Amino acid sequence: MAPKGIDVYFDNVGGKILEIAISQIAQNARIVMCGGISSGYTTEALPPGPSTLTNLIIQRGRMEGFIVLDFAQRFGEAMIQLGTWVSEGKIVYQEDIAEGLENCPATLARLFEGKNFGKQLLKVADPD
Repeated sequence: MAPKGIDVYFDNVGGKILEIAISQIAQNARIVMCGGISSGYTTEALPPGPSTLTNLIIQRGRMEGFIVLDFAQRFGEAMIQLGTWVSEGKIVYQEDIAEGLENCPATLARLFEGKNFGKQLLKVADPD
């Protein structure tokens, strides 16, 4: 998918996914971290950080935290720009859709266990 390495990676998972991404970065890559759902909802001790951090040094990469609410005043502008990029194919996304209200607990568990791929959604019913 990125034969020359990852230039920009937006991470909201952490854990093994972040570790793999760091191992695949290109020179001068940027990693934006906005969450860590893979380890943030557990009573267990947090796992050690990524074993691939040295690759940030080797590739001269940067990793920085991002809080979306710091940019609340620009949400309208962002929605227009992001919509354009999706339409142009510059941003690609995947949805993981479960169906039926009865599957809500299992779907939520999949999200927190990192078993979904892409945006986790629950389709409750078809629109009338």
